[in-house]
Amino acid sequence: MNAKAGDKVKVTAKDEIIEGILMPNEETDSVVIKLDNGYNIGIGNKKIKEIKVIEKYKEAKSTPKSQIKKDSKKPTIAILHTGGTIASKVDYRTGGVYSSFNPEDLLEMFPEMFDIANFSSKLIANMWSDDLRFKHFEIITKAVEKEVKKGVDGIIIGMGTDNLAVASAALAFIIEETPIPILLVGAQRSSDRGSSDAAMNLISAAEFIAKTDFAGVGICMHESTSDNTSAILPPCKTAKLHSSRRDAFKPVNDTLIARIDYDTKKVEFIKKDYLKKDKKGKLVIKPRMEEKIGLLKIHVNMFPEQFELYKGYKGLIIEGTGLGHTPGQAPNEWCKIHEKIYPALKKVIDSGCIIVMTTQCLFGKVHMHVYDKGVDLTKIGVIPGKDMLAETAFIKLSWLLGNCKKEEVKELITKNLRGEINDRLMKDEFLDLT
Repeated sequence: MNAKAGDKVKVTAKDEIIEGILMPNEETDSVVIKLDNGYNIGIGNKKIKEIKVIEKYKEAKSTPKSQIKKDSKKPTIAILHTGGTIASKVDYRTGGVYSSFNPEDLLEMFPEMFDIANFSSKLIANMWSDDLRFKHFEIITKAVEKEVKKGVDGIIIGMGTDNLAVASAALAFIIEETPIPILLVGAQRSSDRGSSDAAMNLISAAEFIAKTDFAGVGICMHESTSDNTSAILPPCKTAKLHSSRRDAFKPVNDTLIARIDYDTKKVEFIKKDYLKKDKKGKLVIKPRMEEKIGLLKIHVNMFPEQFELYKGYKGLIIEGTGLGHTPGQAPNEWCKIHEKIYPALKKVIDSGCIIVMTTQCLFGKVHMHVYDKGVDLTKIGVIPGKDMLAETAFIKLSWLLGNCKKEEVKELITKNLRGEINDRLMKDEFLDLT
């Protein structure tokens, strides 16, 4: 086959003729074609009779860098890139996406942003967010520290969405004090799709930073599937509830911080008790996090060995059932093995591990004094985690163990430090997913 990736081709198959752009493809038994509608189609080699090149691919010439003049009347926002699609460009010939990190590229992609503020742009990493480790949070916060020292008015952190909510919780704990806003922004849809949310999320974050007195860590993403409003979400009470919808991120047992109308650019605060900007304020960072932390989800047919695995760990978050339970009783002969689970948990605790119970029910909180199972678990030393999200509790426990003594950790894990615990759950804070 003389055709190469990027060429426009006509593929004659057994039962159809397909025209489009030949895409890069690691598979050897098929070819992939990008159709005019933007979708890709795979065709098995056995079905192909002929591939004819209609137009050869020509390398796109680099766009001359625009001269960006800073406006002293506008705020300055730093954009730190860690990966994801939020600031990527598309080669529409091949369909490939590549990252763009400098202000000139941002101007080319989102020229309206420069009506809002001055921008600087820096590459921190280029990675999937599911590859994040604690060390990356330290690297990100050091980059934040440098930008704050430069005197920027706000920071946007571009990140992949899979672990964006977890990263926001980590930064909220590590950054103990901040004089400026720090917003994590992602995109659910890649920028080669007409339904991409990258531009709106980024522009909304910039509008919010430029127009408000908010300080602290937050998330900025679509509020709905439409391009009408964006949401500023709390960093420790937000979960990604859908794999692909643009409004995937929702507050859990909490409310939005604010809403941005994308058409009018009006900002409406939902929370009134937020931290405010203070350019004379200090940035306090405590990046240490304990590595030996586990997260265990309770399920049917468990074995005591699954719990004993965490002997020697410093901390363990259990994502329990209902009000905060694990198997542990033998109501019939098939459950006899459950009688070994509580002793296994006691061994883990006796090894020096702090165990915190959360619930796998997203909404509501742990109540471990309602049923005898919960009572028995607290008696052996399991700590109720109130309404903390399991991932947030995981981050919090790691951060506490990295910065506090063990007895302090046991006390502080149940205290609300960053908005991760809501002691007053309101009826309207339950999300109706129907």
